[in-house]
Amino acid sequence: MARYEFTTRRLYVDAPLSKDARIDLERTQAHYLCNVLRLGEGAELLAFNGRDGEWRVALTVQGRKSAALLAKNMTRPQEPPGDLHYLFAPLKQTRLDYLVQKAVEMGVSRLEPVWTRHTHAERINEARMRANIIEAAEQCGILALPDLAPPQRLETLLAAWPAERLLIFCDEDAEIHDSIVALERAGEKFGGKPPLAVLIGPEGGFDPAERAALLANPSTLQLSLGPRILRADTAGVAALALVQAILGDWRSEAP
Repeated sequence: MARYEFTTRRLYVDAPLSKDARIDLERTQAHYLCNVLRLGEGAELLAFNGRDGEWRVALTVQGRKSAALLAKNMTRPQEPPGDLHYLFAPLKQTRLDYLVQKAVEMGVSRLEPVWTRHTHAERINEARMRANIIEAAEQCGILALPDLAPPQRLETLLAAWPAERLLIFCDEDAEIHDSIVALERAGEKFGGKPPLAVLIGPEGGFDPAERAALLANPSTLQLSLGPRILRADTAGVAALALVQAILGDWRSEAP
């Protein structure tokens, strides 16, 4: 039996969920369900809030502009999130949308924009990033929304870096060219499945001083992504897949 139910529409709600709880929908959500999707009274959905698991809910229509949900029964309990941070130099908007959506799908627990000397984007739209996080979670059966950290400069981030968290720094000049071997050795060094962070730099690469600071951090692992130069958004997906498969939650626990 499939673990997730993909035939029923999922909806994120920012309200407590429990048996018989009533959730008044925001006007935009009510409009979308009732006027765009044309769902009627009693239509069933799946709702989640990132805290109380996933619930089967019934739609209650209250005129053209308002609606509510009535929680019926829990379909999945809340699972503890993983511990994988995704650090990235912001990109221009369309590619940043893609980056955020894919990071959520890949199971990151925290998104951290990092300003570097060669970052091309001049600002980020945090509300739009939040909307992309929610949309990806709704579509992919995800229960726990990743945190969205405020942007900070790379040097500030490194100055306060916790020694126990492995910082995986994607670098075409990594000494170990086999990425699987590099991750396995790092896992052994850090005790099997350490707290993780993946850092993807800007399109123009890191400044030499930034790269030197990264390499001076004792918790940093240089990770090669193969013989080709990848765009930043592609590199992020590739790196997250490798990390999840070798050190993350794609690995099944021993029986």
